[in-house]
Amino acid sequence: MEYLDFELPIKELEDQLDKCLVIGQESDVDVTDTCKQINKKLIDTKKKIYKNLTAWQRVQLSRHPSRPYTMDHINALCGDSFLELFGDRNFKDDKAMVGGLGKIGGQSFMIVGQQKGYNTKTRQYRNFGMANPEGYRKALRLMKMAEKFGIPVITLIDTPGAYPGLEAEERGQGEAIARNIFEMVRLKVPIITIIVGEGASGGALGIGVGDRVYMLENTWYSVISPESCSSILWKSWEYKEIAAEALKLTSSDMKKQKLIDDIIPEPLGGAHYDREATFKTVEHYIMKGYNELKDLSTADLIAQRMDKYCKMGEYKE
Repeated sequence: MEYLDFELPIKELEDQLDKCLVIGQESDVDVTDTCKQINKKLIDTKKKIYKNLTAWQRVQLSRHPSRPYTMDHINALCGDSFLELFGDRNFKDDKAMVGGLGKIGGQSFMIVGQQKGYNTKTRQYRNFGMANPEGYRKALRLMKMAEKFGIPVITLIDTPGAYPGLEAEERGQGEAIARNIFEMVRLKVPIITIIVGEGASGGALGIGVGDRVYMLENTWYSVISPESCSSILWKSWEYKEIAAEALKLTSSDMKKQKLIDDIIPEPLGGAHYDREATFKTVEHYIMKGYNELKDLSTADLIAQRMDKYCKMGEYKE
């Protein structure tokens, strides 16, 4: 287990507990009471730390290297039923954007999402979860295919942003994202969107228009990352923590501003502490959202989606 800087008190207590258990196993000394005391202190420390996280600490948790990525969710939710589909039928297959058909609870879904890598080699292969225009065009191709066959869509967002390289701009990065938003607003099947990690800028919005938008508890969703915001305003990354607070990018901030529909709770310590529990909770919210949408007529579905997004940004003094 890798620990973030604010998790070091937890690491110390876990190390103490491990040593205590080893002493008990290797000697005749009864350490039961001592272990219980350390374990109680460990639980209390975890609750105190994770119930009072700052915005920047939640950003750090969303990037934790042990956190489940999009393909982890897909494999856990769909099992062997997932059939990955490739290519945008125009340029090439973008490895940062994955998608395909899979069954959850006996219901078929078209699932699309950004995939990061697990190590240096796979991160380069996946371009760190930053999709090129062909990635967004692949996503749209799959969503239009789902519309054709009446299959609901799930999008899983986890990206530091769309790829900002010159070649991406030359191939129409902005147009590809704008086209996806335009088409998703009027897609004739239910769309369930879940932010499972980072939700940055247009890179997230390119697959982020949904009838139901959920955020895992320790994720963030914003027009810009805290580091980039700090770099623009203060010409330095040193103010990223202040920027994170000011951006109001946490799941609770998003819910308060009515930009998402609900928050998916995570196990104490984050999704990586208990992956199976996280996957079950995500599945519950997916089916909950689908059951709320499945009986709506196409006209009502699109009208409600448009109304939802038209209301965003309304402000009264």
